[in-house]
Amino acid sequence: MEQEKLLQELGKIFEKLEIPYFITGGIATVVWGRPRFTADIDIVIQLALQKLDRLATELLKIDKDVYLDKHTMHEALRTQGEFNFIHPASGLKVDFWILKNQVFEKIRLKRRIAKKIGKQTIYFTSPEDLILSKLVWYKESRSTRQLEDVESVLRISKVDKKYLKKWSELLNISQIFNDLLNKIKST
Repeated sequence: MEQEKLLQELGKIFEKLEIPYFITGGIATVVWGRPRFTADIDIVIQLALQKLDRLATELLKIDKDVYLDKHTMHEALRTQGEFNFIHPASGLKVDFWILKNQVFEKIRLKRRIAKKIGKQTIYFTSPEDLILSKLVWYKESRSTRQLEDVESVLRISKVDKKYLKKWSELLNISQIFNDLLNKIKST
């Protein structure tokens, strides 16, 4: 199974179960920035407890050999953390991140953008929210991959700089954001 086909399958499941979601991470970077390899799919989901078992059942139907731990799903929901889904035949891994009860996270969900993959509508984080979330990750991890991704999105996608400025200040990443903007201007 390839990434596009898996994204379509997941989109159908979320639509069927009425689970709000958006794709973020490396796949979203490919959509809004430069092409790059990514071995996993990062999805933020707004999951209610009453839909957890139905989601697990639908994910397990994708293939007989998939890995999914229901206990980890319950723990992720309780802690607003993450759980994994692995499709061994293709080597694809999906990291499901539970939507946090934070203002920025709720805004990210409202600002998601629909794109068609084949005939399936798939929701992606906006380019601005991808930039902001990657800068937060960079601040926490110092992973240069995050900065490279942000730079590619800033160079390729038309973005709302006022929104970025406002939220970079609210998220305490304005210095990192401004340094990156200055770097781009000077090259």
